[in-house]
Amino acid sequence: MQGRIWMTDTPLNILVIDDDDLTAEIVERSLRKVTGQFTITVAEDGQEGLDILQGRSAKEMPRPHLILLDLNMPRMNGFEFLESVRNDAALRDNVIFVLTTSDADTDRSRAYHEQVAGYMVKSKVGPQFARLANLISDYSSVVQLPN
Repeated sequence: MQGRIWMTDTPLNILVIDDDDLTAEIVERSLRKVTGQFTITVAEDGQEGLDILQGRSAKEMPRPHLILLDLNMPRMNGFEFLESVRNDAALRDNVIFVLTTSDADTDRSRAYHEQVAGYMVKSKVGPQFARLANLISDYSSVVQLPN
């Protein structure tokens, strides 16, 4: 399936929370192939992601339209991040997709218990994360996102 170009006046704001720099790079490269305007902010772990969302970081970004979250990270892992976000009234409605290496049923169940929008295993999202980019493009063209 070929990706289609999605264009809007409002860029899609994406927060990638992953300690692997290569993941963010590949996500950005794959999105460039299928979507129009977007911004990506990268946090190296859950604590930095939480700090960005709460405005306590030097990295500033508008409220993200979606968050791509790894589970296995130092300092604050993905599950600790999810718990913190879901317990914060100002943050609990964030749209979060898990993007991880873990294919364990227990991790998948636990993530959905924390109300993630989707659970994706890095090895299954296609070469250069092409299927992930198409999913994000399709999602953003169908779902009405706030400005």
